[in-house]
Amino acid sequence: MVAERGCRSQSDHRPEPRLLGRRRRGADQETVLIVAADRLDEVLDATYECLARYGVRRTTVDDIGATMGVSRSAVYQYVRGKDDAVRRLAERLHDQALAGARAAASADAAAAERIRDVLAAKLELVLRLRGDSPHAAELLDAEARLFGDICAEFTGDLRVLLIELFDTAGVAGSVPPATAADICVALVIGLESAANPRELFDPAIDAVLAGLLGARSSAGSSRAGFGAPVAAFPGMMRGAGT
Repeated sequence: MVAERGCRSQSDHRPEPRLLGRRRRGADQETVLIVAADRLDEVLDATYECLARYGVRRTTVDDIGATMGVSRSAVYQYVRGKDDAVRRLAERLHDQALAGARAAASADAAAAERIRDVLAAKLELVLRLRGDSPHAAELLDAEARLFGDICAEFTGDLRVLLIELFDTAGVAGSVPPATAADICVALVIGLESAANPRELFDPAIDAVLAGLLGARSSAGSSRAGFGAPVAAFPGMMRGAGT
């Protein structure tokens, strides 16, 4: 159990983060960039671990540095401050989930299966973060000042993928592809608050797609269980805290 800590404020009015080392050309410069990218990933991993323990509000740059085993000044070489680190972390998590959804949308599979796997990417992101920590789930808040736009854009990008899939597959009756996409997104958002979303996902999606795609729906015929498509992009939560 994590001990209670008082609220602390942390100013993020810092200059732009810089790369370590002098500017170089060719292979040397490329090496510096690679090292800097690796260190940024370490900062974001440490940020996630801190958020999972303390939440967004109580995490500080000192916490991030202590988790990494470096000084706070070393953290500032890669991010402008806590707010910047949190935003970059939220962006990384949603980008990885979106990459999985895009891979699912372009897979060599039936339309119903691809639609189902795109939706699974959204639900799996939510369940993984909530499973790590209630604090980690704060990164899903579309109303958050620091990263709410990232969450909203992620859902919007998924909607675009779904519209394209429904447009290509054809929707039964007179339902427009955009409406079909909205129905599916709303279904997953509802499942996110259910007591047993993993168990409900497959039958719920199958039922909805049977109505939207008619005879073209065959999502349940040859797939693995829920969560299998998302496992194709590991490392989503490399810094999960306990």
